[in-house]
Amino acid sequence: MRNSLLVILLIALLISTLSILSIYSCTYQRNSKIWQTIYQRQMLWVILGVALFLIISNINYRRFWDWTYLLYILALFFLLLVFFSGSVRLGAQRWLRFGWFNFQPSELAKIVMTIFLARYFSRKSAEDVSLLSGKFGIFRGLVLPFFFIAIPMGLIIEQPDLGTGMIILFLFISMLYLTNVKLRYIIISVVLVILPMPFIWHLLKDYQKDRLLVFLNPNIDPLGAGYTVIQSKIAIGSGGFFGRGWLSGTQSQLRFLPEAHTDFIFAGFSEEWGLLGGIGLLFLYYLLIRQGFLIAQRTQDHFGKLMAFGISLMLSIQVIINVAMNMGLAPIVGIPLPLMSYGGSSVFVTFIALGILVNIDKTRAVF
Repeated sequence: MRNSLLVILLIALLISTLSILSIYSCTYQRNSKIWQTIYQRQMLWVILGVALFLIISNINYRRFWDWTYLLYILALFFLLLVFFSGSVRLGAQRWLRFGWFNFQPSELAKIVMTIFLARYFSRKSAEDVSLLSGKFGIFRGLVLPFFFIAIPMGLIIEQPDLGTGMIILFLFISMLYLTNVKLRYIIISVVLVILPMPFIWHLLKDYQKDRLLVFLNPNIDPLGAGYTVIQSKIAIGSGGFFGRGWLSGTQSQLRFLPEAHTDFIFAGFSEEWGLLGGIGLLFLYYLLIRQGFLIAQRTQDHFGKLMAFGISLMLSIQVIINVAMNMGLAPIVGIPLPLMSYGGSSVFVTFIALGILVNIDKTRAVF
């Protein structure tokens, strides 16, 4: 366990350090004092995140079995509270303000849904935690768990935050596969997702429709909806193999690249550190996520195993979608890059998830 704690913490700190350097680089030339100190806030989030990591890593992960429904209700409460007192940014109402900290409940919902699904598909006995899904019919194996995740997913999409809602849906389908739910139920769930898509188009907001259209062809609106993805690809391409160098990125520092410190930090990082740096960053994510999968494989009881797999998949999906979004290979859906993108909520939840992984490895003996 001690080895996994040190490895995970070291990799997380390396990525966080690169994040602080990138955030400083893309904001230090801006005139506002708020922008000039934003990297200091990220440093604070990382320090607090490491503290949370160390605390959670020493809490027996099996306690989450007893806390699951309380956490589920708490997540729903915060998601509902967003609609009544949430702050609005860039047309989205996703944050709750607690003093000087803006909390994003959808980030909390991702880890809570992972814990919830791990418990739902497991059975606790006096001896161990084993899979329960083998005895499920279509109602308990597909309909009922989908109902439970559809409520927070719907609230998140309504904020609107389509990207986080889709992550929860992908987690659900992945959990069905990992828990050996009958294959036909998984196929049914995928079909049920695909079939209504033509009708869902009419329910999307105008900016969401624009993002999907410019994903297919960014040049249909190069100065509007397609501007960000075009500038992102220019930033990545202009970095070449070795990059322009730290503090020398033109796309981010000259403000051609919007949201260079949040959703598009990978593009800003790649411009300064080049293809070599981008590959290095992805390799760090590979090492981090690989640790999660190795912990899942070493764990004997299924509740811990499913949580470890779920957390690893959650991080994998975020990295894949964010990088693909930066490269124009996926629609822009506002998914942060874990530990890289600016934001306290994302940093805290990621460190909490990593702390759970470490504790699963620490207490992986069977009940």
